[in-house]
Amino acid sequence: MRIAILDDIHQAWDSTDGVRQLRERAEVDIFTAPTSGPEQLDGYDAVIANRERTRFDRAFLAALKTVKLIVQTGNHAAHIDFAAVEELGITVGKASGGYSVGAAELAIGLAIAAMRRIPELDRKLRDGVWEVPSTPILQGKTFGAVGLGRVGHHTARIAAAFGMKIIAWSPTLNAARAAEAGAEYRSLDNLMAEADVVSIHVSMLPETRGLIDARRIGLMRQSAWLINTARGPIVDQVALVDALKSGRIAGAGLDVFDEEPLPAGHPLTTLPNVVLTPHIGWPTDAGYARFAEAACEVVEAFLAAKDFPRFGAH
Repeated sequence: MRIAILDDIHQAWDSTDGVRQLRERAEVDIFTAPTSGPEQLDGYDAVIANRERTRFDRAFLAALKTVKLIVQTGNHAAHIDFAAVEELGITVGKASGGYSVGAAELAIGLAIAAMRRIPELDRKLRDGVWEVPSTPILQGKTFGAVGLGRVGHHTARIAAAFGMKIIAWSPTLNAARAAEAGAEYRSLDNLMAEADVVSIHVSMLPETRGLIDARRIGLMRQSAWLINTARGPIVDQVALVDALKSGRIAGAGLDVFDEEPLPAGHPLTTLPNVVLTPHIGWPTDAGYARFAEAACEVVEAFLAAKDFPRFGAH
């Protein structure tokens, strides 16, 4: 079996135990540059896709001559034409679970960085300005998790360790399940109004697009902070910019955006009360190790004709 690992932009896959294990069963090639086209994959039986960097549209899929398995890392697959996949008899396996800790830690990091004004004060200090403001801390504040899946739950656990009160909402959450996670259940509107830190952890779905709209941002306290390490379109970005400009909310920490890369000169880049990072929640040492392990499990199950996690029709 020949396997191609695509778009290894961080050159991280080769050193993982998962890839070493795969090489005991198959010939594995790792491509660090963007995929040039489907012809690059001629002769390969399976491809492992590094997140959503390669777009598998109908034309690309139809030109694949030998590929029978796509192993998609992560939980999102909007870049794959599933109708074409089904017609062409290509299986799409899911290798997930590799980024929850990284995204959770980043959410707390963004909250601290924004609230304590770390990037702003670092810049000023380097410019010779010694400013010593009074800034808010996490302890004693209320953390509102919008989504209490793996990432949201892990983030809430870290927030609790800082001495924060945890409240949570998700579409399927109830009071009993929230209590099991150490949180108090709130309706989404009540969470937005009560939390000092609102942290977004729901998946990007049609029903969550624009979930945090202008009305819900308007429910937030003026002293509250919004953190988003999930997906940009979950938050109405225009409404968020307006709230940040006007001082309607205290600030934000954002790792995801409507358009990525974030265009130069975007209004968000001009605001002093927002901390921005370029979608770094997912690529971590531990994340890549888990992606490789999960991908290896999918390939081995496929070869043994055993069941494995898959993406269904979208």
